[in-house]
Amino acid sequence: MPDTIARAGAGSAAQLILELLPEPVLLVRGGEGETPEIAYANKAARDVFRLELTGAPLGAALRRPEVLEAIEAALATSTSTEVAFETIGVQPRYWRAFARPLETEPGMLNELVVVLRDETDARRTERMRADFLANASHELRTPLASLAGFVETLRTHAKDDPEARDKFLGIMAQQANRMARLVDDLLSLSRIELNEHIAPSGKVDLARTIQDVSDAIRPLTAEREVKISVRADANAGSVTGDRDQLVQVIQNLVDNAVKYTPRGGDVRVDLEFAINLEAARAPSRSGVSLSLLSPDASDGQSYVVLRVSDFGQGIARQHLPRLSERFYRVEGQRSGGTGLGLAIVKHIINRHRGGLTVESAEGEGTTFSVYLPRVVPQA
Repeated sequence: MPDTIARAGAGSAAQLILELLPEPVLLVRGGEGETPEIAYANKAARDVFRLELTGAPLGAALRRPEVLEAIEAALATSTSTEVAFETIGVQPRYWRAFARPLETEPGMLNELVVVLRDETDARRTERMRADFLANASHELRTPLASLAGFVETLRTHAKDDPEARDKFLGIMAQQANRMARLVDDLLSLSRIELNEHIAPSGKVDLARTIQDVSDAIRPLTAEREVKISVRADANAGSVTGDRDQLVQVIQNLVDNAVKYTPRGGDVRVDLEFAINLEAARAPSRSGVSLSLLSPDASDGQSYVVLRVSDFGQGIARQHLPRLSERFYRVEGQRSGGTGLGLAIVKHIINRHRGGLTVESAEGEGTTFSVYLPRVVPQA
């Protein structure tokens, strides 16, 4: 029988069942005028709060004022209650707490069983559906209106004009391709957001992944006569991650760098080792540096830093804070993209518990830096 069950007070079948439940369960005690305390917490609760909760005050686990007030009121009145709340952090989670009183003998402390239900997936699914519909309807309206206009023109004024017909059909094909890319990116972003709170568990060699991406986009670099230089620190190591998603991150960043590099120019991709979070965030070039995403600090954690640099026209500082917003485009730098690439990058990096910074100076180019927790080598 686990030691935790013995410390909780008994080795009964009921407690064994509580230990196996996937939802966090707390037994809370409190008397009039006394601070409620946790008399027992099952394994799921201990895993969620990362604390040995038995004997701790209720506020050690549930710090939201509205939750504490609801449970204290339920203790005082011996009535059932429920309350929804959100835990704040890099990865916010949505919960609902159900408090149910237990019958006690007169004069004894009141007791409540508090069950916590994680509603994060349900909330994310609903938000994903609403965001997808709103974004798709907004962004598809313009190309659809354009297509409808060209169709009408082809059916009337340009019906017998082969030159105009060929020109309009070419534009219509471009608009249709853009809509297809937009839908693909929206679906990709929605899928990433849905699982953003679940950290990946695979092991990824970023140096090899960078080389694979570099080989895959060779037709684009050849067309624009752009050279990609890759420099990888042999001590960088591997990261914990989802390889397909990290390929998407690297490809989006390199694609952007190639698009904004003058013909015949260079794009540099660097892979570095950073001993801590401060080193990972350190600027790598002159210009304005801004963090677009920062992870929770973790003592003793080292990082692998991926930097993608172009030497194009750069980005004015007023645009930097909004670069990872959906559909935000810098005026005068139309790339033909969907405006979702950096939003996808940010959400993937957030899922990987990493960070994202941008450094830019007008006329000198831009560097995007991604830093991810490094896998500790086995001794």
